[in-house]
Amino acid sequence: MRDSLYDQIMKEITPLTQTDCFTIAIRVKSNFHFPLHYHEEYELNFIMNAKGAQRVVGDHIEEIDDLELVLVGPNLPHAWFTHRCTSKEIREITIQFHKDLFDEKFLRRNQLSFIRMMFEKSLRGILFSRETIEHIMPRIMHLNQKQGFDSVLELMSVLHDLSTSRNMRLLSSDSFQSLRFSQHTPPRIERTLEYIDKHFNKPITLAEVSKLNNMTETAFSRYFRNKTGMTFIDSLTEKRLAHASRLLMETNLTIAEIAYKCGFNNISNFNRIFKRRKGCTPREYRERYSEVSRIFI
Repeated sequence: MRDSLYDQIMKEITPLTQTDCFTIAIRVKSNFHFPLHYHEEYELNFIMNAKGAQRVVGDHIEEIDDLELVLVGPNLPHAWFTHRCTSKEIREITIQFHKDLFDEKFLRRNQLSFIRMMFEKSLRGILFSRETIEHIMPRIMHLNQKQGFDSVLELMSVLHDLSTSRNMRLLSSDSFQSLRFSQHTPPRIERTLEYIDKHFNKPITLAEVSKLNNMTETAFSRYFRNKTGMTFIDSLTEKRLAHASRLLMETNLTIAEIAYKCGFNNISNFNRIFKRRKGCTPREYRERYSEVSRIFI
């Protein structure tokens, strides 16, 4: 068994001090050289002129376009690699801020609801649409010109506008990291997710999880989708694919072995679902992460 790529991720000590609200770094460079890493802080990363570079966020991997704006939540592994990018003038603006900059009680206020929901989604990484980037880009590029309290107000305003923007896309799968249950998770949803977490490698039917929650199948399906935004089957599939992604990165198990270990009843079904959700086959996924591994190990 080869060493796990994710056992070798670097924990970054950011330049953000406890007395700062946020820090901003502006760079012009010809390549990306920082390894896959994570940190406690939120990070808003704007990149321009890096078409063909490679973005890695959790178990997500993708080539980027010439404009890029991503919000990464606390402790989510991420990196950008030069990959196919040939630009000699990549422009990057990185804004990092403490995860407690906005107090939990403060975020529960009605006027902050969109920012709160965006922060929750950022635990998977958020890619903003080109339309949003073009609209917000001038303000991000001039944020360093603001001073003191005005800079904090402008950051809050930028975050609010991002939180209400359309067509944001979540990057890493919901189940990539260990499930995080908050005090606001309904007991039935928590119970179901815990059951999926323990039994995803075995056949699980809608009937058994409905019975687990003392509901009919129809009522449970409607309830689960209303509370999570996903169908029960989609949630189960996401969990299985997230575990499969880890095994592809961390082990030398065959594709077939991984498929059966993750609850897929046949390899053809596994390959088809994996490619539809991830945009590449399991074999291609493993090869891409091996390439990333060689870049920084």
